[in-house]
Amino acid sequence: MGLRWRLSIAIVVFAVSLVYALPSVPYLGDALGRLLPSGKINLGLDLKGGIHMTLGVEVAKAVSNSLAETGQDLRRLAQDEKIVVLRPRVVGETSLEFVLPRPENEKQLRTLLARRFPQLIVGEPQKGESGQLRFVAQLSEQEVRRLEELTLDQALRTIRNRIDQFGVAEPDIRKQAGNRIQVQLPGISDPRRAVQIIGQTAHLEFHLVRDDVDVGKPMLPPGVVVLPMQERNGQTRQIAVERDAMLTGEDVTDARPAFDNLNQAYVTLNFNAHGARIFERVTGENVGRGMAIVLDGTVYSAPVIRERIGGGRASISGSFTTAEAQDLAIVLRAGSLPAPVSVLEERSVGPSLGQEAIDSGIRAALVGAVGVLLFMGVYYGLSGIIADGMLCFTMLIIMAGMSAFGGTLTLPGIAGIVLTIGMAVDANVLIYERIREELRLGLTPLAAVRAGFDRATISITDSNLTTIIVTVILYQFGTGPVRGFAVTLGLGIVASMFTAIFVSRTIFEMWARRSGSGGISI
Repeated sequence: MGLRWRLSIAIVVFAVSLVYALPSVPYLGDALGRLLPSGKINLGLDLKGGIHMTLGVEVAKAVSNSLAETGQDLRRLAQDEKIVVLRPRVVGETSLEFVLPRPENEKQLRTLLARRFPQLIVGEPQKGESGQLRFVAQLSEQEVRRLEELTLDQALRTIRNRIDQFGVAEPDIRKQAGNRIQVQLPGISDPRRAVQIIGQTAHLEFHLVRDDVDVGKPMLPPGVVVLPMQERNGQTRQIAVERDAMLTGEDVTDARPAFDNLNQAYVTLNFNAHGARIFERVTGENVGRGMAIVLDGTVYSAPVIRERIGGGRASISGSFTTAEAQDLAIVLRAGSLPAPVSVLEERSVGPSLGQEAIDSGIRAALVGAVGVLLFMGVYYGLSGIIADGMLCFTMLIIMAGMSAFGGTLTLPGIAGIVLTIGMAVDANVLIYERIREELRLGLTPLAAVRAGFDRATISITDSNLTTIIVTVILYQFGTGPVRGFAVTLGLGIVASMFTAIFVSRTIFEMWARRSGSGGISI
């Protein structure tokens, strides 16, 4: 590639980097906001302040819900094949119990189970006094592990969707061992509301009401639970419902706040096709019974089913304020969590601590950069000044890269930038020493420059390539601060290789051609 092409590429990269880096410069980025890209470098939790949360996900509840839905699906599919299956219910959160009143249908039922429910391990049935068969089925270990992993992944996506709608820039959300999720929210202005939205399970369920059960009795019939019901006047009473949910919030596609004739806020729901079919079937089979709408273990309303309800629409009414209805719509629209989530740890990081970290990090980076710039200028003369310019070019590319991709700068990330300064200068030192050796061997300045760059490039590429591999591993498997270090270090390595090998070589070849036999100063 000719010198003119290489020089043109270097100028274009410099111009593009300058455009993307300027929005992150204080005051200047605001003044030129309309003329520049919108992306800018975000500050991490350790620099900007915010909250750190550790959430625990109750995956056992998700497994229980899956068993309950499997029982309802089994009953429906068996009915399609003229097989009567009675009372499918979850026992002990790990087993599904159901009754076959006609023993002659056992073979047909087992064929259906093997074909449509391979995840169930069905034991030998117990024969009742009237001849009916009671089956107990359990999920296979492989299916349980799959459901647990799926629950964590879905909880992670749901929490991220909620935070995105809440408007937090660059949150750090990741899974941890022990069915936990770590959440870091930098720079939030309303910590309490954020905690409420993130920590609220919004686990929506629809249960059939059991009006025939006396909630005051200590003993309840099998498959019945008592839940608190919130009245419009703010009072709470107890209500008996069937343990197994007919439908859950996983099938909700949209949720919006609305107001009734009394200007009381409530939330409207829309179901997907699967949820709409179940809702229509359940309401059609239970006309005259109450349908309890349960959110996080509390019954918000229990209307009586007057007729089959089609169209996939429902509503949640209660003693909501406008803000509560809006927040509830946010979490339901983002998706209800597949299992209850509890806040195990909550820690606030004040902005004063973040500012102290910023000042210390910037001070360390400036001291290191100034020391390197002075050393290179004194030791290598004009060549050292060129190396200083390439170092500034490298910092510009790092800023532009982080701004373009919306990267987050953390305190370890500043450490990665300081390390990049040393590695970038190291590449220049290797090149300059090789050029000095070639000049001592009697080569012309242009030949010495080409030979020095060719031979030093091999060592530089080899060492930087291994470091890039390490940064990829750190980013893939590291936590938030470690990933911040990997991002800046990775960008710095790529930028330093470009400036030291490509741009610096272009400048030196132009210098050598212009100087002719007069030589170059290294």
